[in-house]
Amino acid sequence: MTTPVVEARQDHRPGSGRERGRGAGVRGLLFAVTALVAGATGVAGTLLYQRAHAPDTSAVDAQAAEIAEDLRGELNAGFHSGGQPYGGQFTQGTVVSHVEAHGGVLLSADTERNQTVGVVHTAEVMLGLVPPATEAVTPRAYPVRCYRYTFGIGTHSVKQSGMPCPATRTDGRPGSLVAQLGVLLAQQPTGPFAYRRMTTAGYAHTPRGAEEFLKEERLIADGDRVSAVSGKAGGDGVYALALRINDACHYLRMDPSSTASRLVPLWIAPADEQDPCDAQQAATAATLYGVNPAEQG
Repeated sequence: MTTPVVEARQDHRPGSGRERGRGAGVRGLLFAVTALVAGATGVAGTLLYQRAHAPDTSAVDAQAAEIAEDLRGELNAGFHSGGQPYGGQFTQGTVVSHVEAHGGVLLSADTERNQTVGVVHTAEVMLGLVPPATEAVTPRAYPVRCYRYTFGIGTHSVKQSGMPCPATRTDGRPGSLVAQLGVLLAQQPTGPFAYRRMTTAGYAHTPRGAEEFLKEERLIADGDRVSAVSGKAGGDGVYALALRINDACHYLRMDPSSTASRLVPLWIAPADEQDPCDAQQAATAATLYGVNPAEQG
């Protein structure tokens, strides 16, 4: 079965000034765990074991509910929206930061236009990879589970539901999906301010300017490896980049707007977009999820 990784994590939610607390020991533990899982029967076998032993899912279900509340908070009515539903100035990076803060990974993200309700965003996540930082839980009390979130504009639009975890890796390669995602967690940047809301103003919208931003703003540490950087200009002065940090695909959104400081500029790409890792994917992911109706006239 899947052995969860217990971390002595510090608070690293968006906006927190505290360090992430992910050192070499945690990285080594993550790799050890994922190697152990990879040698097992994979996600399907793990889930069969968990069902046979009737695990207590309350801890991971509680974290899933917290993510839903985080999204509702992002979509809350804005001060200047006249009390109308506020679409929220946030991107895929904000969603990833909430999921990562609750010990999970974004499996996939999608956006569709519904004729009845307008734009609908979908995020599928796997939780249970890292237990809550505030308590120690046993493996049976913290199983791997997957959830689907849909949302549009306004807090009322956020819907959460359980879903079967995929039985295969997102990249189509043989092996365990849990192991794949565990490796992604181990490849995260080790800078103290990774996945934090901040501005990118003052840095050139080029691959070189992006690397300077990552280093000088301490989103990556000296030991983190950055490679395969490619960028694409977007609307309203936005410049989106796809890059690999420690071999994991990340997206970086550079925006000169004064309000962009409320956004998370760097985030790990969804699992199903890890390969290929290109600038067009980054540009799509960097699009704002919502709008303020009051600003649209």
